[in-house]
Amino acid sequence: MLQIIALLYVMVTVTCAGSSVSQDEECSALFQFKQSLIHQDDAACAASWFQTFDSWKPTSNPSDAGFDCCLWYGVECSNDHEYPLVVALDLSERFLCGHISSSSKLFSLVHLQSLNLAMNDFDESEIPSEIGRLKQLRSLNLSDSGFSGQIPNEISQLVQLFSLDLSRNPLKLESPSGLKKLLQNLTGLKELDLSGVDISSFVPHFLSNFSSLTSIRLSDCSLWNEFPATILGLPKLKILDVASNTNLTGSLPEFYNNSLLEHVNLSFTGFSGRIPSSLNNMTQLTTLGLGSNKFTGFVPSLVGLSRLHVLQLDGNKFENGCFPNWLGKLTKLSELYLANMSINCEIPHFLANLTKLGVVSIERNSLIGHIPSSFFNLTQLRRLNLKYNQLQGPISRSFSNFESLQYLGLRMNNFSGRVDFGIFVGLNNLETLYLSDNNISLVVTNNYTNTTLPNLKVLDLQSCNLKEFPAFLRFQNKMTALFFGFNKIDGLVPVWIWNNSRETLQQFDVSDNSITGFHKNPHFLPWRFLEGFFIGNNHIGGQLPIPPHTTTVYSAPNNYLTGEIPELICEVKSIQLLDLSSNNMSGTLPPCLSNLSNSLLVLDLRRNNFDGTMMNDFTLGSPLRSIDLSENRFTGQLPRSLTNCTNLEVLSLGDNLFDDVFPSWLGTLSNLQVLVLRSNKFSGPLQGSATVWPQFPKLRIIDLSNNAFSSHLHHKYFQTWDSMKSVYDGESYVMETNMSFKSFSIYSVYSMTIVHKGVRTRFEKILTIFTAIDLSCNHFEGEIPQSLQDLQGLQSLNLSNNHFTGQVMQSLGYLKNLESIDLSQNKLSGEIPSQLVQLNFLSIFNVSFNHLGGRIPTGQQFNTFENDSYKGNPGLCGKPLSKKCQGSKASRRPPASNASESLFPSERIDWIIIFCGVGSGLVVGVVIGNLLYKRCSDGFTKRKDIWVRPLCNTRRH
Repeated sequence: MLQIIALLYVMVTVTCAGSSVSQDEECSALFQFKQSLIHQDDAACAASWFQTFDSWKPTSNPSDAGFDCCLWYGVECSNDHEYPLVVALDLSERFLCGHISSSSKLFSLVHLQSLNLAMNDFDESEIPSEIGRLKQLRSLNLSDSGFSGQIPNEISQLVQLFSLDLSRNPLKLESPSGLKKLLQNLTGLKELDLSGVDISSFVPHFLSNFSSLTSIRLSDCSLWNEFPATILGLPKLKILDVASNTNLTGSLPEFYNNSLLEHVNLSFTGFSGRIPSSLNNMTQLTTLGLGSNKFTGFVPSLVGLSRLHVLQLDGNKFENGCFPNWLGKLTKLSELYLANMSINCEIPHFLANLTKLGVVSIERNSLIGHIPSSFFNLTQLRRLNLKYNQLQGPISRSFSNFESLQYLGLRMNNFSGRVDFGIFVGLNNLETLYLSDNNISLVVTNNYTNTTLPNLKVLDLQSCNLKEFPAFLRFQNKMTALFFGFNKIDGLVPVWIWNNSRETLQQFDVSDNSITGFHKNPHFLPWRFLEGFFIGNNHIGGQLPIPPHTTTVYSAPNNYLTGEIPELICEVKSIQLLDLSSNNMSGTLPPCLSNLSNSLLVLDLRRNNFDGTMMNDFTLGSPLRSIDLSENRFTGQLPRSLTNCTNLEVLSLGDNLFDDVFPSWLGTLSNLQVLVLRSNKFSGPLQGSATVWPQFPKLRIIDLSNNAFSSHLHHKYFQTWDSMKSVYDGESYVMETNMSFKSFSIYSVYSMTIVHKGVRTRFEKILTIFTAIDLSCNHFEGEIPQSLQDLQGLQSLNLSNNHFTGQVMQSLGYLKNLESIDLSQNKLSGEIPSQLVQLNFLSIFNVSFNHLGGRIPTGQQFNTFENDSYKGNPGLCGKPLSKKCQGSKASRRPPASNASESLFPSERIDWIIIFCGVGSGLVVGVVIGNLLYKRCSDGFTKRKDIWVRPLCNTRRH
């Protein structure tokens, strides 16, 4: 017994000695922590440091050489011990800078119960594992403070924590069960906030047993799997926010009257099912966010939620309907989000009862009619978004009633008539105004002064019938976005545009006007932080102005720009889209352009006069998705470094002078869907090595026409083109790249030019359902490969103007998606297979100028084809040709029975036939030869309003 008591005494003594730290030692540790944060390089950081730590210094008493840190800013001490101990440190929102390392003296303050370093910038420091020494911590707040890297496991050892906030930091938990490991020991938690942390984990079910929890905030954490619905039943829970976790699924349980929930935000997740009517029992709710999910059915009555301030129901799959009447009884509502809800009626008058509304978002519905006059009684409105509806009538002058309005979105409706911009002049708080894409004519006078105008940031006046730049822009100096596209503005962009908002403007869009250039044509664009520059579809001449280094989108197609691409554009390292197509630019490409392959997603230089070789040295892993250099004068071979562009989806190099063999090595690009090499000087066989076959696993469109490719197509050639093998049964969508930036996001839609159904067609959009093969105007020979029959999804096939022999494949009749077949100008023989009648979608069929014979099939689509589909095949008969068939097969000349029945001796008949054949053949050959020469030399000629495809060797240059 005495031994046990002695052992306990030793343990207590050791423990007390280990945790005993004098006040001087704690104060000294704080002082050293202060010194480690000195940041002289940044003036703002230095100013904050001196202001915060002005009181952190030794005592002024000469007899006391120590510290009295309990009087320092942000420090709290406890007097429950023999001497004061530091138990709390709050340096939040002090804009401190610096680096916190594992050797920081901060972690020697073992008596700390509360540590708050939120809203600072600790230079992406990692949270040191030494934080596990602070065993007494009850509250830890490191939110929005610049910490990064892995969350240390030692935080899970702080078992006395009741509040943990690591939100809005670039932190992460690497293990899929990381959240479980972090929280499993923290059973006393009341408040948990990891919003913005990359958790990449499921939500552990044991949180349903943490009965002390009052607040759970896990928004934007990359959570996945099903959310445990029992968490919503925690007895003390007031706040639940798991928004912006798109892979988090779940459904709403039944709710009971005893719930304390006040704030529920499930927006932008994968919750589904119906909203239970018991939700009406949640009488304490002030915020309900169910937007952008997969809820179905109808929204039940929520009239019992009389305390509701924020209601988000937007972006679900609710059934079509109108505004529910109970909505007018939620009189405390301040924010209402009903966007994209299939609402197809007028704006109801009862919304005017919600006099506290500050935010109304009803965009992307089918609202009709006029805005009711009672709606303009909502004078507290700060944000009103009615974009993408079918509202009509004039834009009322009553909009001037909304004196608190900051955001007004009326874009994409059917508003009409003349609109005086003076309506908005008195709205002093207005920052964002969208009026584009209506049927209005905006009237802007020049008598506005700087004192009467709102200080706008975003101004969207596209399609407003403007004829000049509004003069009031002279007084705007904080603009971030200007949209003036699709108007009638002509002449020069005024010089004062360059002087406005130089430090703030991020987007400038004047596309689709008649602008001829820029006054005092600047060599450099003056906006320091410009991100998007859109000047396409104008008449702008001169040389290309150089954008600032912040530019991400530079779009200037369909103008009259001249000169070369300046090398300085290579300095714009952030650029992701460069579109200079359809201009008059020339010269060789600067070699440094390849350096932009680290950032570029889309490069479009189509239809210019560039020459020389294509840029080389594409970097490995390049993000490039679309390259269009077609209709220029590029020469030489294709750069092998294109294989580094592993994300490439579209490669269009048609109508140039490239001189190379077929780039079978492009088959390794696993994402390539469109390959256009039309009208160049490519030559040789396609398959390259007999042992290496071009893979092209996702290829859907290939155009190799009008080159000098030759030799046989191996019977296995099409076997690896997997994307053409099955009929596309998914939802068809437009091929595009979605680009999101700091101030905006855009969709760059891919385009191409090919000959489709005999017509040279510019596809401004490429649907994922479209598949086509064009090998025409080459020197291929031998039989058409049988493996073609595997391409069940093929829609367009053009093998014309080659030297193919053999018969027309019967198996083409099983390619049910075929809409166009062109086998003309070959050496095919035999009959046209009757199986082709099964092709119900076939609208173009051309087998002219071959050696085909026999009866032309009839029925279905074949009854619509005219003579041109079959001419040049003397052996064919039957409709639509005038030549009739004899019997079931082509007629044969019966043999002569004897000499008396013949007009000539039998030995002379063969020679006569031969001479007749040679003579008629010579005549026909001369006629057809002249006709073909005429067709080739004319290029794309228009006959009877139909564009006819040339045979071969026709290039733009």
